[in-house]
Amino acid sequence: MPSAPPAAVLWDMDGTLVDTEAHWLAAETALIESFGGEWTHEQALTLVGKGLESSAIVLQRAGVRMAVAEIVDHLTASVLTSIAEEGSAMRPGAAELLADVRAAGIRCALVTMSLHHMAEAIVAPFGDAFEVIVAGDDVTRPKPFPDAYLQACQTLGIDPLDAVAIEDSPTGVRAAVAAGVPTIGVPNLASLAGVGPHALWPTLQGRTAEDIAAFHAAYRAGGRV
Repeated sequence: MPSAPPAAVLWDMDGTLVDTEAHWLAAETALIESFGGEWTHEQALTLVGKGLESSAIVLQRAGVRMAVAEIVDHLTASVLTSIAEEGSAMRPGAAELLADVRAAGIRCALVTMSLHHMAEAIVAPFGDAFEVIVAGDDVTRPKPFPDAYLQACQTLGIDPLDAVAIEDSPTGVRAAVAAGVPTIGVPNLASLAGVGPHALWPTLQGRTAEDIAAFHAAYRAGGRV
């Protein structure tokens, strides 16, 4: 590999690694409609990447008459059931890039706002690919606060500058950037225009560990790619 690799790659899960966002949007819509409310696609997009408790408060304002914890548990169970019944595809190129990164000896962590037990279930097919999982119920403040990324780096014993984050949502990008992690944005449902990732890749398809290393080296040399 021509460029020295980063110490770790920090992966977002929903919408970056796996294509679960449609399951979340469907679960939110069904819950709101069960209370007689309406939920547009545009409203749903505002919750992409946010912490579940923060999202639950928004759903309460939209008419869901349940406690925050009940909403979180209901949505998580609904999404897990939907994934079990319908499956959830990997995002284009994500599985190949993850395999290449691990083959290159680069450590990986998962940084997600889904609950920890859900994250473990979804990434179980990848075996020990993820050395660390930091989930929404592992931190006090959710994305876009930097806490989850800082905790992942602390657990790995690395400086945030020595890592690379991969995120699909504006909320996630802001969290990684705020933590001081060089960040690659790979947009899925929401545009990342003006959000501030250090590099913007239209897709992970065709990307390799060498591309990750080249991005990291270029960022460390110049501060932005």
